[in-house]
Amino acid sequence: MRAIETFPNLVTMFFARAWEMGDAPFLWRKTGGAWQPMSWAEAARQVTALASALKDEGLMPGDPVMLVSENRPEFCIADLAIMAAGCVTVPTYTTNTTRDHQHVLTDSGARAVIVSTAKLAATLMPAVIRSQASFVIGMEPLRGAQGQVSCRLWSDLIAGHAADVDACAAAQNATRDDLACIIYTSGTGGAPRGVMQHHGAILSNIEGAGRIVAEDFGWDEEVFLSFLPLSHAYEHSGGQFLPIMLAGQIYYSEGLEKLASNIEEARPTIMVVVPRLFEVLRTRIIKSIEKQGKFPAYLLGQALRIAAKEQRGEKSLLDLPMKALLARTLKPKIAQRFGGRMKALVSGGAPLNPDVGLFFQAMGLTLLQGYGQTEAGPVISCNRPRAGLAMDTVGPPLDNAEVRIADDGEILVRGELVMHGYWRNPAETAKALQDGWLHTGDIGEIDARGRIRITDRKKDLIVNDKGDNVSPQKVEGMLTLQPEIGQAMVHGDRRPYLVGLIVPDVEWTREWAEANGKAPTAVADDPAYQAALRTAVDRVNDDLSVIERVRRIVLADEPFTIENEEMTPSMKIRRHVIRARYQDRLDALYKA
Repeated sequence: MRAIETFPNLVTMFFARAWEMGDAPFLWRKTGGAWQPMSWAEAARQVTALASALKDEGLMPGDPVMLVSENRPEFCIADLAIMAAGCVTVPTYTTNTTRDHQHVLTDSGARAVIVSTAKLAATLMPAVIRSQASFVIGMEPLRGAQGQVSCRLWSDLIAGHAADVDACAAAQNATRDDLACIIYTSGTGGAPRGVMQHHGAILSNIEGAGRIVAEDFGWDEEVFLSFLPLSHAYEHSGGQFLPIMLAGQIYYSEGLEKLASNIEEARPTIMVVVPRLFEVLRTRIIKSIEKQGKFPAYLLGQALRIAAKEQRGEKSLLDLPMKALLARTLKPKIAQRFGGRMKALVSGGAPLNPDVGLFFQAMGLTLLQGYGQTEAGPVISCNRPRAGLAMDTVGPPLDNAEVRIADDGEILVRGELVMHGYWRNPAETAKALQDGWLHTGDIGEIDARGRIRITDRKKDLIVNDKGDNVSPQKVEGMLTLQPEIGQAMVHGDRRPYLVGLIVPDVEWTREWAEANGKAPTAVADDPAYQAALRTAVDRVNDDLSVIERVRRIVLADEPFTIENEEMTPSMKIRRHVIRARYQDRLDALYKA
């Protein structure tokens, strides 16, 4: 069996694989209706040329370079080239607002920016103009931006610089302790914090994940379909650097609308996804089976019944004929919808409903739930068959990750995978890292087989059903700056979007009522009054990213106070108390 190797840095790992794989396909994109590959050798050539260009543009070792791009081959090449030049990658979300970009640019001190398209540049450029960045590189022409910002064209830089791959590979001297990238993640204080991931953090992560692939499934010719944003630590490590370590191929998805067809075409062996995607696929599969008639629906019910029994450790010889029938009928059809050679679907970024996991197990697909956070590379643990799959756990810790449970139940992590701290934020670093242990902010336990079970969230951070982190304090703070809104609480953990519980401002309500000839105590159900509050929320949404926007609102019965136990003596809202009171109304906001 092929062994997982260790490397001094991520770039050296890439060049080692490129030398080994040569002209074999590496990065795939769909162009003109057909998938087109880029070879390992060509990728190495472009990485080398772009690294040389960055140096010629005056970038020095350690300089941060911001990367704004959707998933595409150029993201991988840019990321590696930045590191090959001795610089530090700062990947950011394509959904960021100008304000978000401004914060990341200012906080990171990025010296340069690489952006994919003119559309993304439109939001980015106003922030670049006010920043210290010296120039911008466009993967595609940046129409209308040249007059305001010093711009370079990707293709010109690649074509204009020689690519001595061997010399570039030999020049790599970064160690596992050196900073590789700064990934910004929302903090409870509102402003995103830059997590400093060193080369060793990511390498340790993918070494542990690679051993699961090698030992539990057999390391072969692995194919990945990249779907989650590469600016997310989960996809960055698991969907980009893990395939490189495994000498695998990466297909870049065309988006959610075409994901199903992309899966059938790319025929991936491993997919890194979030729970929301599983929920969508589960719904589509069930509807498709039910449309086929009573017998397929009966088979589905039998598959779920047997899977539930086996999950409880109950096996019966009486089920063998039905299992044989399912193996010849239902399961092959489902497997084909996933390309026919899927080894494992790996869920992370947000908690997975055990029923969803059980469904995919029943369909004959291996679904592994993982757990982690950006501050830990980001994968801390993952289910693996040899440890016994249990959908209510997130599996045992990865190799090289040490986990213990603190006296108050908090999950603590130690090892090379743990960040060196938050960029330029010693105060938050001191809170997160104590005596060498990362305090995750999650509450859990470890079962008799060494598997972690998450039981609660210690921190307030909202994790939506796609795995995106949202700071509720940031959104709430912006809402309460509006004259119409006195207090607010946003809600959306494990949900597709945020909703808000609004306490209208008393003085504004009185003035609105007088202006409209109504009594202040009788306006709560007035459509015009509610529309005015909605307008205030929409003003805030204009300055928020897509994942932070409040889609629907409901009005609270009364203000949050210390007396009704909805606020602490230090004037912080008590979320669990408020949620308990308004849970039904908040849940109703997600229904049609």
